[in-house]
Amino acid sequence: MPTVSRDRVANLSRRFQTVVALAVLTLPVLVSAGQDSPKPQVTFTKDIAPILQRSCQTCHRPNSVAPMSLLTYEDTRPWAKAIKYRTGLRDKPDVMPPWFMEKNIGIQKYRNDISLTDEEVGKIASWVDAGAPRGNPADMPPPRSFPDASKWQLGEPDLIVSSPIVEMAESAPDWWGPIGKVPTGLTEDRYVASVEMREVNDLMGKVERQTIGALYIVHHLHSGLEYPDKMSVRLPTHEVGRNADVYDPAAGVLMKAGSILDFTVGSVHLHSNGKRTKAHIEYGFRFHPKGYQPSKKLYSVGAATTELDIKGMEANQKFEAFTVLQDHTKVMNFEPHMHASGVRMCLDAIYGSTVETLSCAGYNHGWVRVYTYDDDAAPLLPKGTILRITGYFDNSPANRNVADPRNWSGLGHRSMDNMMINIAQGVRLTDQEFQAEMAKRREQLRVTGAEPGPGCPLCGQSKALTASAGNQQQ
Repeated sequence: MPTVSRDRVANLSRRFQTVVALAVLTLPVLVSAGQDSPKPQVTFTKDIAPILQRSCQTCHRPNSVAPMSLLTYEDTRPWAKAIKYRTGLRDKPDVMPPWFMEKNIGIQKYRNDISLTDEEVGKIASWVDAGAPRGNPADMPPPRSFPDASKWQLGEPDLIVSSPIVEMAESAPDWWGPIGKVPTGLTEDRYVASVEMREVNDLMGKVERQTIGALYIVHHLHSGLEYPDKMSVRLPTHEVGRNADVYDPAAGVLMKAGSILDFTVGSVHLHSNGKRTKAHIEYGFRFHPKGYQPSKKLYSVGAATTELDIKGMEANQKFEAFTVLQDHTKVMNFEPHMHASGVRMCLDAIYGSTVETLSCAGYNHGWVRVYTYDDDAAPLLPKGTILRITGYFDNSPANRNVADPRNWSGLGHRSMDNMMINIAQGVRLTDQEFQAEMAKRREQLRVTGAEPGPGCPLCGQSKALTASAGNQQQ
């Protein structure tokens, strides 16, 4: 067996240690080279400010409906954690911005959608978790310019009509009742394209209570147009937080010369806001051009139930209501209306053995939303389709809108009572119009096989089969 000198052993040992040391020194470099490059930091000026400008600042600015301003970094920074929490609620009743449509079910194309994408919600969370950094001032987008309180969301109306003045003491109980009639002053027949309603009061933007709707005393107001021959047509209901109503371009609402704005067709609901307040509701009507004639007719396709039996101290109480379409219909909108304990509503279309969920939305009684479908997504439903609404109520301490969850509640006008209504409109379609609308929808959706399109149960059928199906419902 050969012998190895002590010096050679020592030399080999030193060389081995050197190799190990070099490997250890090189290892972090190799690992680092295999990692993804770090993501750029989310900052207020570059990432968060644009989101706030689009979806938040319309309300969150001085003298507006929201309790704090989010115009600047200094305004926003104290509320960072609250913003992360509220935007992360997605479709729950306390989500901000107040758009409660559920994004994992049903139709997802709506006009004037102010909701945040998953990416935007994630950006807000990352920004807050990183300490809410300001970022480079040069990245800040130009500030939005907002119309003052005298301006309208949809532009200057062609006709403005004001309701009678109402008044509430600082701590008065809620009040319901009719408030009279007002001449419109219209001297020629015109068709209404849109109507926007807003409360004007003597608070001048000075909010007394930090609660939703504290700037106002009118919770909701029913109204209609009374024609000279005493025939009438209902108008949309004014509600706190409601967005403007835009009618289908082919289905304007007639306002006849000499029409009266009638506030006796239902009731006004007044509530105190902590300060003696006088107010009235302004109606801004925008008309179609002179000579316009509607080619389609609007009608109510809503559903409701009077059989509400909501138990105290119990969440997730479910009720249903149904209505049957008597004509081929293009459904224009989805508008859940519930009261304080309402937290969710879904709309389903049932045709034969097919059941399709069209829309599901959370609900908050302080922010009533009208979800108007995009024209290329509005449900096209054949006559005989059953529309089902399912309402969910939370009458437990977890629902902060409920004053006393120990109480049973049923149908009633007060906010502490309950309702379950889908206030929806549709357009009646003849057989020929229905076929034409479906042909256009098939082209938009690129439907070629037998699969139905979203909100269009007959879009996957041939024209002959579709006509046969329609005739069977007559």
